[in-house]
Amino acid sequence: MDRFDVVVIGSGFGGAVMACRLAMQGRRVLVLERGKRWKPDEYPSVSNRNWLWRESNPDKHHGWIDFRAFGDMSVAAGCGVGGGSLIYANVSIDARPEVFARGWPEGINATTLRPYYDRVAAMLKPAHLPERQWTPRTLLMKEAAERLGEGQRFRTVPQAITFDPEWTYDQPDPFAPERSKTWVNEFGQRQGTCNHCGNCDIGCPVQAKNTLDLNYIPLAERHGAQVRALHHVRNIAPEADGYRVLFRDLARGVDGHVLARNVVVAAGSIGSTELLLKCRDRDRTLPALSPLLGKRWSANGDFLTPAIYPSRALSPTQGPTISSCIDFLDGSYQGRPVFIEDGGLPDLVGNLLEKMASTWLGRWQLRRLGLVPDSLLFSLRRRDPLVNLMPWFGQSRDESNGELYLGRPWYAPWRRDVLKMRWDYRPNEAVMEAISDLHKDLSVATGGVPVTPPTWSVLRNLVTPHPLGGCVMGATATEGVVDHAGAVFGYPGLYVADGAIVPTSLGTNPSKTIAALAERAAELVRA
Repeated sequence: MDRFDVVVIGSGFGGAVMACRLAMQGRRVLVLERGKRWKPDEYPSVSNRNWLWRESNPDKHHGWIDFRAFGDMSVAAGCGVGGGSLIYANVSIDARPEVFARGWPEGINATTLRPYYDRVAAMLKPAHLPERQWTPRTLLMKEAAERLGEGQRFRTVPQAITFDPEWTYDQPDPFAPERSKTWVNEFGQRQGTCNHCGNCDIGCPVQAKNTLDLNYIPLAERHGAQVRALHHVRNIAPEADGYRVLFRDLARGVDGHVLARNVVVAAGSIGSTELLLKCRDRDRTLPALSPLLGKRWSANGDFLTPAIYPSRALSPTQGPTISSCIDFLDGSYQGRPVFIEDGGLPDLVGNLLEKMASTWLGRWQLRRLGLVPDSLLFSLRRRDPLVNLMPWFGQSRDESNGELYLGRPWYAPWRRDVLKMRWDYRPNEAVMEAISDLHKDLSVATGGVPVTPPTWSVLRNLVTPHPLGGCVMGATATEGVVDHAGAVFGYPGLYVADGAIVPTSLGTNPSKTIAALAERAAELVRA
């Protein structure tokens, strides 16, 4: 029977950091990751396959993204070795100091997290988009801020991307893979420089994106950690000297288990909360978990408003997904803290057409269907059906009023273990309307026509890629599920280390803060 010092469940911004630092301390570490260990030629951006993970049937559907619809709120999460770093938009930014003023355990603030933010930056190497490579969206952001008389609020954001300072949009075929310069990084992983292909969220084919499988995870393996992909953890149960972790080996279709003195749950806000809810409420293996489990869940105030610019080329399918921001987090716009970023979109149709045009059979099919004229078959990189679209992306400080729980699905009422969510839009309505209004102001000031999505204006539905909370930190079990170090109240040796422990919304991209909290927690794990 396998026995480890530490089993880490998940390999995202919490799990990868914990596995790396604990392995460097000399502990025998095993990482169990539900998703695949992706290779560049398997990314959806290249293969146009393997898109979705289905929690109800992961043996057959273990794709790139886990998309959960919970009625008025939907959540997108990454699946694979590297976790959320595979699908996030690369932004690596510190939380504002005022975020920690309320709702956080004593001792955690911008000052105490400073050295841990620095460690994360040393590993992920965030950089700003070179000015000569600013996208049309970056330029629009700057212009929009200036037209509102708020030019000082505009700035580019640090991104975990490696840029080539010599790359320009003016060179022939600038988005070709050949425009990426390759090298081997300090962790022995081959990477390339950014060629602005726009596929950040669906797999960077040149590996310019500094995802966790290119830094923290190989460093963990260098220090002896084992990483087992396609291992879906189903239960955690206390043993005499630690915990038994039960899993499903999705590749082989068999169940198994391992033992460990310490277990770190790092499956993300949704995954970690779901697993612990099942351990408490379904299997009763961890019955003493805090009654706050599942509560104080946050969508981090995420909101998207597209705008149409009939006479302006913006091409959101080109360049890094996000490059810049307009910062109103001081609450000076309608009294609400608002953080605006330029949004990008992967060119899903273009990727498919380019893949088809790369083969004789594909070109024959395109001609036969009349989809692409012969004259365009070999210049598909110049296509851009979304050329006039600007996706304005906003974040804010929402009320963290969501609750995750287990319930019965309407289509299978005999089941009681389906993850569900209660989320009321009304406490968050004012801040969402403020984001929408600011998006409108920015669009109109620059000649755009804003389109508030009917999913919000009519249905009051939202989507977030930044789920937080569900296993929040607190001083006691009546105030949180874990303490300031991520240690689970009532269960020595059990930890949570991911976005689930973040007790409030951040209003900015949360990945760096999650990783910094994990860096800190790794120092505090007791043997």
